[in-house]
This record gives sequence, structure tokens and C-alpha cells, in this order.
Amino acid sequence: MIVVNNMYQTQLKALKRSGRFRQRKIFDASLIDLASNDYLGLSTNKKQFKKAIKLVEQYNTFAPKASMLVNGYHPIHKLFEERLAELNGFEEGLVVGSGFLANISLIEALVRKGDMLFMDEEYHASGVMASGLLGDKVVLFAHNDAEDLEKKLLASNARRKIVAVEGVYSMSGVVCSREIFAVVERHEALMIVDEAHSSGVLGEHLLGVFEYYNIAVTPYHIKMGTLGKAYGSYGAYILSSSEIISFLENRAKPVIYSTAPSVFDTALALVNIEFVAKKADKYYKKIQERLEIVKKLTGIHANSLIIALPQESNKKVIEIQEQLIAEGFIVGAIRQPTVTEPIMRLIPQLGVSKKNLSKVLELILV
Repeated sequence: MIVVNNMYQTQLKALKRSGRFRQRKIFDASLIDLASNDYLGLSTNKKQFKKAIKLVEQYNTFAPKASMLVNGYHPIHKLFEERLAELNGFEEGLVVGSGFLANISLIEALVRKGDMLFMDEEYHASGVMASGLLGDKVVLFAHNDAEDLEKKLLASNARRKIVAVEGVYSMSGVVCSREIFAVVERHEALMIVDEAHSSGVLGEHLLGVFEYYNIAVTPYHIKMGTLGKAYGSYGAYILSSSEIISFLENRAKPVIYSTAPSVFDTALALVNIEFVAKKADKYYKKIQERLEIVKKLTGIHANSLIIALPQESNKKVIEIQEQLIAEGFIVGAIRQPTVTEPIMRLIPQLGVSKKNLSKVLELILV
């Protein structure tokens, strides 16, 4: 007879032995945060929080109540979608509950019979999970390798080809190669660009990788991103042609069968996106100043606000994290299976002073 309490003990012990055991923690709020994806420091901006409250209070309904296709589609959802599409040069937008759900919506719904999905081998876990639903309709290409992608596109006779990449890869901080965009354009493939870590960070107006490379948006482009990173809220969005948004409304299961996204979180994202648009020059300058500090102290020429510092072992990243906590800092200690080799993942976010950024880098590099 199986004893339920002992069912997973062996696996948990193995995780502990390998240094891969994880658990939720409430960290001391006084720690200086260089671990989260709060790139612009908006998560602590009380003025913006109060603006969102005022916006929601203009309406009689404060919760989504139902699926967006029943009666959960709130005026704030619509305002958010229209404004974000306008800022980014897309025809239409769709607000979604999370980045995970956005990736599942796109990949599971768009890849139909006779189609083929070409996915960067380091694409986010949500996309990898969604691709598992597609059977043999998935081809992985070497990470950020335009030549390998082109070779695999040429070898395929799929009716429709869809390429999935990230604007900035979440663990390395590497920006998607410009040549990949050119390859996709030559083959007239659809292109899903996950901008979770590039929107609000790249480009002079902080609009992401399309602006960073000065790429004109076409009906072949699909941009998705999250609201819980640079935009200081929670949720996600998809931007594309009106045709694709309509298709997702009819085929994307997370859109059809999920309660609509939080009204308040969408309102907070909306006021923050407007705020970032107005303050883009200031934020862009601050980002460049922090990247210059990183370059000076580490030699790393980063283009994003993700700094990956490789370490020798899982034990070492945990030791460094504990030492930094004792000094008043929190930095991500990232281990397998999220990464192949353990790293300290440092985020030089704008809520942290340049002096403290320099100090924590010096402590890691000792």
C-alpha cells in the first residue's frame, strides 16, 4: 500500500542533494531588489497605484466576472488594448491573463493542420509546453541562429510557417538577432515575438525589439508581452492584425475558457504604460547609465537589463545569494532546469541606485 505522505519524498531528497530544491519565501522587504523583473521600478510607485484606483472607480464593476466572450470584457480592457496597439503600431490588441496563457493561446491556436512551428530552442517554458500539444508540427532551431532557421525553413513544405522567438531571452539577456527578422520576412512566415523582457526596456521610446531594430510592423508580425515586468502590474497582451485577433477570440482556449483578466491590474498597466510613454527619455537615459556601470565593472556589454553571471555550481550560487542577503541585497540564484549551468541573474533595475548597483557587482565579483 502506498503511503501518500511518502509518495514524493525520494524525488524531493534528490532535488536537495543536487542543489535544485526550491521553495517560496517572503524575503525581507528592506532588501535591495536586483532579482525581480521590475525593470523600471514601477512596482513601488504609489502615485501610479492611486491613479489606477481612480480609473477603476469611474465604473460600477470592479471585477471581470466572466470570460471576455460572455460579459467579462470591461471598458478598461478595451481602453488598454487600443492604447497599446496604437503605441506599438499594430492593428489590434488582446489582453490575456498571463504571459504563460498568451504563449499557450498563440501556439496552440495558430498552428493548424499542414502548418509548422519553428521555435528557438531557448524559447520560454510556456511556449515549449504549448508546443507539446502540436505533435510533429514543431521544429526547434539553434538558439538565435538565423542560418539554422533559414535552413530548416527551406527544408519544410508546410502550408504555413510560424516562427517563435523572444525579443530578449529571459535568462541570458541576449537580444534576438536582427537577421532572424530578415529570414522570416524573406520566407513570408508568421512571426511570434515574445517581448516579455524587451518591452519597456529596448528602444529609445522603450517599445521593445521592433523599435530597437527600427522594424516596420507588418500583418505577419505578432507581438506578445507581459505586464508584470517593466509595466509594474500583472497580466499579458497580444498585438497583431485584426484578423489574427479575431481568430484567437474564436480558437484560443485560454481566451475562451478563462475568466477575463483582472480589471484593476489592467488599469494599473494602462496608467503605467502611459507614464512610461511620457517619461521614456528619462528612463532610457537611466537604463544606459546602469548598463555602462555593468560594462565598466564586469566587461559585459549588455543591451538588456538582464545580466547573467555564470557560477561553478548550484552550491556556489546559493552561497553567493545568502552572502548578498546578509549585505542587504537580493539577486536571483538560477539553477537547472531553468538554465543549463547555474548563474547569478542580476537585474540593474531603475529602482536601485547606481551606487548600490556598483556595490552588489563588486560583492559578486570578489
